[in-house]
Amino acid sequence: MIELEGVPELIDPVMVAAFEGWNDAGDAASTAVAHLDREWKGEVFAALDAEDYYDFQVNRPTVYLDGGARKITWPTTRLSVVRVGGEKPRDLVLVRGIEPSMRWRSFCNELLGFAHELGVEMVVILGALLGDTPHTRPVPVSGVTSDTDLARTMDLEETRYEGPTGIVGILQEACTHAGVPAVSLWAAVPHYVSQPPNPKATLALLNRLEDLIGLRIPQGELAEDARAWQLGVDQLAAEDTEVAEYVQSLEEARDTAELPEASGEAIAREFERYLRRRDGGPGPAPGGPGGPGGAGSHATESGDGAPFLRDAPGGRARPQKPPRGGPEADTESGPGTEAETGPGTEAETGPEKSKDSGPDGDADTDRDAGPGKDAAPGKDTKPDSGAGTDDKDDSSGD
Repeated sequence: MIELEGVPELIDPVMVAAFEGWNDAGDAASTAVAHLDREWKGEVFAALDAEDYYDFQVNRPTVYLDGGARKITWPTTRLSVVRVGGEKPRDLVLVRGIEPSMRWRSFCNELLGFAHELGVEMVVILGALLGDTPHTRPVPVSGVTSDTDLARTMDLEETRYEGPTGIVGILQEACTHAGVPAVSLWAAVPHYVSQPPNPKATLALLNRLEDLIGLRIPQGELAEDARAWQLGVDQLAAEDTEVAEYVQSLEEARDTAELPEASGEAIAREFERYLRRRDGGPGPAPGGPGGPGGAGSHATESGDGAPFLRDAPGGRARPQKPPRGGPEADTESGPGTEAETGPGTEAETGPEKSKDSGPDGDADTDRDAGPGKDAAPGKDTKPDSGAGTDDKDDSSGD
């Protein structure tokens, strides 16, 4: 039995979760939850026992000095709660951690136990994957669910993926079987500039989350960071004609595919977001609960029970050269890819996607990439995921 002491009764709570590793290309998803926690000053009320779920040879404990005393931090998943004020206040339960190494069913059951005790109305899981998307265009974000009614009322895709999956997919299915409405939001990160951070993808996830739950999310410095990130990648791409030509080919393909998206509905969504930000208040989330219908850090558990945040590697690397004419792709190309990263090294990337699915890990695509699809230094990517780092668990992804 989970007993929560010191946690007040929550108002229309929504659980928002993200996990570092396989489902977190560019650290975009975990950074989004970290941003919510920082902007709304989240209060940690629980941490899962690291001993139960993590292989410490994969996710190493860290030794640090605290006032001259040596302490050890352990990889874990932490839960915090934030209250969003305004005319209609509501609470968010934030879950941030590392994809577990083992006992995934118990891991999900424990999170669902917290959701039940807190009266959570909906679970939103954030993920990021590598895809054939140009950095110069808006980041594609797909919303998927296993709930037919939820897909219809909230304008989401119903997942039809079959194949290997990660903790995002497992948690979503666990929620469905437990009768808890669950949605996964997936941002597509350009594969040729996959190293973290990616503030543009983080911002795109937060904007879609804002639309989904009907809350105005403060952007802080993310908007400026996203502009600076794009400018930096523009400059790097301009230095290499092959990269510039490849980016242009992606732009043309994207623009052709998305001509129908310039619809009245898409324009209306952007206008509603503008009004929410102008008025400084929450807007309705059609079909959502309550409506009419630092960044890139590892969450760890310190020996004294206090949170300890370790910055993830930052910086920006030069985009790798793609092969002339762009990488070869199967006809079912999508966010899932499989790339040769060097002699004797093989990395598989991105939640798989089929022709009839969104980037939620909805189908499998194999890609034999050339030099331009090399994984970023220090990143070990897997199929059906975003890119994970060597010190993170990368067991699976959806």
